[in-house]
Amino acid sequence: MELSRSGTKMASLSGLRLIMDDIATTTGSVTGKEWLNLGIGNPAVIPEVRDTWQRMTGEALTASFGDVSCRYGPSRGLPEAVEAIADYFNRRYGWDVGPRNIVVGPGSQMLCFIAAALFTGPGASGDTRLVLPMTPDYTGYQGLSLAVEGITGVEPRLRIQGKRSFRYLFDLPALEGLADVGLMLLSSPSNPAGRCASPEEIQRLIAAAQGHDVPLVVDNAYGAPFPGIGGLSMAPVWDERVINVFSVSKAGLPGERLGFAVADERHIDPIVSFLSNSALHAPQLVQSALARALRSDVLDTLVASVIGPFYAERRKFVESLLAGSLPEDIVWYLHTAEGGMFCWVWVDEEWFDDLRLYETLKRRGVFVVPGRHFFTGAERSEGLGRHPRQCFRISITPDTDTIAAGVEVIAGVLGEMRDASVRNPR
Repeated sequence: MELSRSGTKMASLSGLRLIMDDIATTTGSVTGKEWLNLGIGNPAVIPEVRDTWQRMTGEALTASFGDVSCRYGPSRGLPEAVEAIADYFNRRYGWDVGPRNIVVGPGSQMLCFIAAALFTGPGASGDTRLVLPMTPDYTGYQGLSLAVEGITGVEPRLRIQGKRSFRYLFDLPALEGLADVGLMLLSSPSNPAGRCASPEEIQRLIAAAQGHDVPLVVDNAYGAPFPGIGGLSMAPVWDERVINVFSVSKAGLPGERLGFAVADERHIDPIVSFLSNSALHAPQLVQSALARALRSDVLDTLVASVIGPFYAERRKFVESLLAGSLPEDIVWYLHTAEGGMFCWVWVDEEWFDDLRLYETLKRRGVFVVPGRHFFTGAERSEGLGRHPRQCFRISITPDTDTIAAGVEVIAGVLGEMRDASVRNPR
């Protein structure tokens, strides 16, 4: 059996997927050992959120199981869900969208994959690529292209802000100067850095997309309106060139794999056809539960009173813990984050290496995520120097005891790495 070129590409794991597979294999193969996993991407299990979704799903199960689970449905999505989404965005943001502007899919990542398949790759005018306007960004995007060289990222500019914080800035001239662009895609708030693109930045990205004559996909998986981890003020932007993608995963239902896109129908129609040709449609029972949550304002209440405050408080806790625990005599910075579920740490020392940190921590029973895998395309450029190998990601979703114990080990290992560099200088 021989795989095709695209088959070979899709059958292999990206760098971060290898790390996550290593974490799962390691924790599953060693019994009797307590692991402190600060690398997880799963949202926190918040009892009130869990119980609310259980109630919404139970109501949908009782009222419509026969219609939604025992019959096929339209590829665009369950009509009651599509209509509820349209009503919600029109009411909340003053948009003017209808069913033809919406498609519901089996997860927002699948919708991004479909968009990449539709707008990038071999074409009548040549091959085009999926472009991330700023790296670091979600490593899951690396699996969206069927072509080996089908995705690239634009390196950011770095700005240090104070003693311990820094921020990534868009390099718009570099983005505008790229060739062979078929689609632009970014997460906001971003994974891993938690950076929100401002309305002004979104408008400049739209202008860049217009210059390349391509769509701009904005992945709102962590943002408004739900789960609102980026703050409720960071509203999604409507534009005929923007494909806004949303997810219910971080709002409490990661296992149900449900997402939807809202965009101009010239972008939505081919996505609907792609779904029809592949998955037929997304799971319908959870679509019915989502429709109920939107129409009753239950989801907005959860975001405002439970989900948003939970992550704001947890971020404050973790950032304070890092500030008080990491060695003072090491040059390290924390990315200024407006949202998301992670802390992004940059250790600006020549002796630091993210993979060496990962392996050392693993031997001590602690997991973080090394940073280099988030810099798609960074290996082909030296503009950032060693920066991609000097970062790591910490999740803020584990319980506070786990985070505190894990950060204590991280601080100790960083001290050991510093001391070893003094004893054995390069």
